[in-house]
Amino acid sequence: MGTLKDFIRKTPLIRAWRFAKKKPPLKQMRSLAGKWHRYYMLKIKLPGIYRKYARKPVDEKKIVFFEVRLAELTNSFQTLYKAVTAMNTFDVHTHFLRLTFVSRKQYDRNCVEFVKDIATAKYIFADEASNVLSCVPMRPETIVTQTWHGCGAFKKFGFSTADLIFGLNREQQLKYPFYKNYTYVTLSSPEVAWAYEEAMNLSDRPEILKATGISRTDVFFDEKFIANAFEKLHRQMPQSQGKKVILYAPTFRGRVAHGQAPDKLDIRMFKEALGEEYVLLIKQHPLVRVRPEVPEDCREFAMDVTDSMAIDDLLCVSDICISDYSSLVFEYSLFERPMIFFAYDKAEYDDWRGFYYNYDEMTPGPICTENEEMLDYIQHLDTRFDRQQVINFKYKFMRSCDGHATERILDLVMGRHE
Repeated sequence: MGTLKDFIRKTPLIRAWRFAKKKPPLKQMRSLAGKWHRYYMLKIKLPGIYRKYARKPVDEKKIVFFEVRLAELTNSFQTLYKAVTAMNTFDVHTHFLRLTFVSRKQYDRNCVEFVKDIATAKYIFADEASNVLSCVPMRPETIVTQTWHGCGAFKKFGFSTADLIFGLNREQQLKYPFYKNYTYVTLSSPEVAWAYEEAMNLSDRPEILKATGISRTDVFFDEKFIANAFEKLHRQMPQSQGKKVILYAPTFRGRVAHGQAPDKLDIRMFKEALGEEYVLLIKQHPLVRVRPEVPEDCREFAMDVTDSMAIDDLLCVSDICISDYSSLVFEYSLFERPMIFFAYDKAEYDDWRGFYYNYDEMTPGPICTENEEMLDYIQHLDTRFDRQQVINFKYKFMRSCDGHATERILDLVMGRHE
């Protein structure tokens, strides 16, 4: 055990004071101030607030859903949220931390209110990594379930990216954990358990990984939901009636805090080749803030529906899905329809973030780097599309998703049949 002097020497405050004496550039000073602020919030303030409020008894009826970035509950939560609120027996709370979307002061206030609330919660549901949830000394009575926001295991995340450009290194992730305090983690298939164990550093607790299926996928087995999705599309885009639908739904590029949209899809070329038979819907990742515009002369053919239609609705109404490295292709495989992988920057993306499986071998559809390749495939779907390839992909990565995942999750978490 070290001396008090050794402890003081290691604290960020002393390092900050010594660093400041050297009068570094303003950018370095801001970086150091940010590091100290993070240390104070995650190591001192938030754990202290949690301990204070956790002195009160657990509220057996309190359920907390929270989003790390967005201002509303995403589709990851909607089915589960509706199920628990329909019971009329729980006090359901929601929190929206708004990381990178609000000022630091506002984000800190959001975190404080969240920590106060979860200190007496019986159930907490997360759908994304959170160092705020992970920094508190979680009381054993609370059940924390990570439902995650994607299915399968496509691009790497968490500890799997420790040696890559994307994300934090292993030392940083251990110092400020993002995947602690989980009671359960729900999976779309037992096949992917190894990837989540690696990404979330759960080698000492692999039993918490449960192949219950993913709650949000239940809607894809609901005929009424699918019919409503078509009604939404036809209201949004009347010219889509009587035509087939191509969905272009890529993931973001760059870092999470400043997600960028890819801009290589040639909308005019697609219109000229397919405009008589198809319409094109474009859904950018929710973290993308600046989106490429649809050319004015193509707006009868193509529409950016990022803000106006949910991805679950779009997957239901689409005849073909074009994506790249997004996990939505796992959900789309439930429909057994054609997929195209527009991976023009695969080598760069692999170096940046990496994949859990060999990309060329796992993708159930053609990998294209040029617009012409995609158009040629679509124009010859009747001879090129291999449905069995998609069925095999679905079984491997989605076999726990059968329309009853929400029931299994609630049975698991609340022990309704124990």
